[in-house]
Amino acid sequence: MRIVAGDWRGRKLVAPAGDTTRPTADRTRETLFSMLVSRIGSFEGLTVADLFAGSGALGLEALSRGAAQALFVEQDAAAVKALRTNIATFDAQARSDVRASSVLALGPAKVQPDIIFMDPPYGTGAGSVALDKLNRLGWIAPGAWISIETSRDEDVAVKDFEVEATRDSGKARIHLLRLAAN
Repeated sequence: MRIVAGDWRGRKLVAPAGDTTRPTADRTRETLFSMLVSRIGSFEGLTVADLFAGSGALGLEALSRGAAQALFVEQDAAAVKALRTNIATFDAQARSDVRASSVLALGPAKVQPDIIFMDPPYGTGAGSVALDKLNRLGWIAPGAWISIETSRDEDVAVKDFEVEATRDSGKARIHLLRLAAN
């Protein structure tokens, strides 16, 4: 695994030991970021949240591309260790907030991220459940983009959200969502 673009392009990421975590493939990450760049232009100055963060590849990719701040939430101990190693390798501690807990344990939002990345375990529906809860806790800004990665055979449907785009990449399906217009 490597950073695809930006200041840290080509630099390697450490993956968590074991098979509990399934890192987002470089190609899938490239597809996701291409989808987002075509919609938002630049990551410069944005705040992102990398939920079910694993190695932190999505949040670190956003920081590499100019995001100002990234929140990483991961509960698996091996993944948190790899995540902290990656953040230190890129000297990104000042721009990173790591929470070693479940996404569902997050309380009300203090800051609404511009982009939320979710890469939950496939086949669990955890991304939809988490998005619904985060919406009720005030995490979703009116113009925010939410990315949920699932397996190719999964769909995402969350009350109050519209799926703006989907793309298949390898074994993954990327869903981009936004709050539905009232």
